[in-house]
Amino acid sequence: MEAELTALAATAVTALTGLMVTESWEQAKLGLARWFRRRGVDEDPQGELQADSDELARARADGDERAAERVEEQLRERLLRVLRDDPEAPGELARLITELAPDTPVTYVSSVSGGVHHGPSFQGAHIHGDITFTVPVPAGTGPRPNQLPARTYRFVNRDEQINELRQAFPAARTGSDHVDLVVVSGVSGVGKTATALRFAETVQDLYPDGQLYVPFAGLRDQSASSPSVGTGVADVSEALAMCLSGLGVGEDAMPRTVEARANLLRSCSADLRILLVLDDVTEPAHVRALIPKGPGSGVLVTAHGTLGELVAQDDATPVGLKPLDEHGGLALLADLCQSAVDADQADAKQLVELCGGLPVALRIAAARLKTEEGLTTAELVEELSDETDRLAGLSLPAEELSVSAALGPSYRLLPPDAARLYRLLGWLPTSRFDAGVAAVAADVDTRVAKRLLRVLAAASLVQREEDNRYVMHDLIRLHARERADQEEPATGEAELIGRVATHYLVLTAFADRAIKRKRKRIADLSALLRDADNPFAAPDGPAPLVWLDTERAAVLGVLRAASRHGLHTLVWQLAEAFTVLFLHRRYLDSWRESLELGAEAASVASAEAAEARLRSLLSRPLMDLDRHDEARTQLEQALRRAETVDDLVLRASVLEFQGRYLDRHDPENAAAAYRRSLALNEQAGEARGAAIARVFLGSALSVGGEHTEALAVLRRAHDDLLADEEPDVRMAARALAAIGLVRDRLGDTEAADRDLQEAVRILRERDATHYAAEALVGLAGIAQRTGADTALVRGHLTEALEIYERDGNPAAGELRRRLDELDSEDAPDVGD
Repeated sequence: MEAELTALAATAVTALTGLMVTESWEQAKLGLARWFRRRGVDEDPQGELQADSDELARARADGDERAAERVEEQLRERLLRVLRDDPEAPGELARLITELAPDTPVTYVSSVSGGVHHGPSFQGAHIHGDITFTVPVPAGTGPRPNQLPARTYRFVNRDEQINELRQAFPAARTGSDHVDLVVVSGVSGVGKTATALRFAETVQDLYPDGQLYVPFAGLRDQSASSPSVGTGVADVSEALAMCLSGLGVGEDAMPRTVEARANLLRSCSADLRILLVLDDVTEPAHVRALIPKGPGSGVLVTAHGTLGELVAQDDATPVGLKPLDEHGGLALLADLCQSAVDADQADAKQLVELCGGLPVALRIAAARLKTEEGLTTAELVEELSDETDRLAGLSLPAEELSVSAALGPSYRLLPPDAARLYRLLGWLPTSRFDAGVAAVAADVDTRVAKRLLRVLAAASLVQREEDNRYVMHDLIRLHARERADQEEPATGEAELIGRVATHYLVLTAFADRAIKRKRKRIADLSALLRDADNPFAAPDGPAPLVWLDTERAAVLGVLRAASRHGLHTLVWQLAEAFTVLFLHRRYLDSWRESLELGAEAASVASAEAAEARLRSLLSRPLMDLDRHDEARTQLEQALRRAETVDDLVLRASVLEFQGRYLDRHDPENAAAAYRRSLALNEQAGEARGAAIARVFLGSALSVGGEHTEALAVLRRAHDDLLADEEPDVRMAARALAAIGLVRDRLGDTEAADRDLQEAVRILRERDATHYAAEALVGLAGIAQRTGADTALVRGHLTEALEIYERDGNPAAGELRRRLDELDSEDAPDVGD
């Protein structure tokens, strides 16, 4: 009944406000005043109505829509109060409105006998003037609305998110007295609409009075062509009209103002349990105006951003939607184009990775595979592997469907300062960064960067991780870069890379010094570091080695980008400082690449000492990767460069690296190289360098059969390393492992086992896993030779194998072979 009364009041207000500007107003005013007076509502109903008319005329003359809406709302409320209190009032008002405005359809009429009639028309024999009343279907009495768009595709994946949504809508299941409000957010193209509609399909039985659907993107397109009305107001007004229409309110009974439509929606939905899906909302206020009043109803919102205001003020439940993982991406790709997965599973997985698990990208890729004759999955993967062409490849020719177009709305909704940061992050050579890096990239204060990152995170354009770093999806990063290339100054990228490379150089240098204060370094960074903040010196600062490991991909990206932009000095200085990570964690390919970039940059910059240092260091990962000819070439160049500078310690260091190459290829001459290195270090007064040279000299002597001298040399090296003003416990442990191997060769197996175990313990503590693995292999050899339990041998080899496999060390192959032999020996014999 309430819905019918509300609709009648709305119709009456529409008719009366129309009459207020005509010659018929005096007659209408007298008739309506008598209607009010008979019910004792106003002392001067005629004066009240005239005041309404005057106020409405002023508002219209001033173009003040809100003032006009207030007049209409006040009149509607006065009418409703009477209609609710007097059962005879609705029929009398309906007849009065029909007499005053014959062209106005009404939604409620009572015959003179007091009967209430519903239906499309009513013919009454005892109605004066033989009038026929045409009555539209009242709200809530028409067909059950089911406005969800038809689905032309099979929905796959998102089972977890669908279940999460079910849990977020308890009111309809539990008979609660409130309305559920849920916001599904995620970047454009992640599948928010598809997921929301699929969920709505599964819960139709919970909402017996229907489901309404409002596509805000379409409304924005419509209202953009109406400059006389604010876009947001027009969107909400039209959305309200769509909902009211779905609930049976006819066009003639539709209020003209947003406030009036919102009130009417609440009245019409008060006794209903409905689900309202609001798709692609951009403003929290748009949602509030559309929330139905019926207990147990639900509102499901999709938005690019989180609409945190709704969470804070309206207790909305946020549900984030992320790109698909590999399994989900393959399932969607198979559903869209089964042949793409059947052709080659590896290519299909790579295609999912290149699309970043973004459904819109996968749909475009599948469409290309199905419509471009002869295009194979492998060819598409090869095309998309080039970042510079990936966005172009993820678009359909001569059509607007593309990843760039899909991401456009999210970008256009950003405020200018956040949009600028978004663009600049596209130029970052890493997709993972912290607020400090973002601040340097945008050349703003860190506090400002954090605020802007919150804006980007709310828009689902970056994702904040538990360690307070941010991640930008690869396709989003490429879109941001595309916008930066078009909107930022031509010199902007090079300037940004320079700032970011300097930032990483400072932090990497501090981390290097925190791990080992005394080390041979070519770059003099004292001026750069003097006034910089050292995060590793703070009591709660990050562990330097952990930080370097975490930032490994970022530093490599910075090295590549800085090299492309010709920032050669920054490149070689950063490569030198970055080496400290690889002395503890043998990521061989990363180590090789960073040193190759650094050595080439030093060569271009004519920094001979730096080039000699970096090329000699480069020989280490090259040898571990079994690229020995390249290692020899690097060492030859390093030796030539070292001879051109007056630096005894540098020459000693290069000779040490030459000796390590000779250990493998010319053992008889290795000891001579180490002796020359030892002599130069002693001449320069470099005690630590001399001790390190003795470690390798002792090992070379033992290989040559001079075990007794080797043991003496190694013991002195061990003691000197621990006696230094900055004891080198890690290198001393390597000397201890070498002592153990020499003792094993001398037949002192028990002492050898003890030394090697102690070395493994210390090296584990010092996170020197590569060298721990070498000692573990030595322990496995002793255990196997002395007939120890096979499980002990296998344990040592397995731990060493895990380290080598993680580091990409080719020596892993030999360990796998030894483990296979152990398994064969343990296998039971099979009889005939």
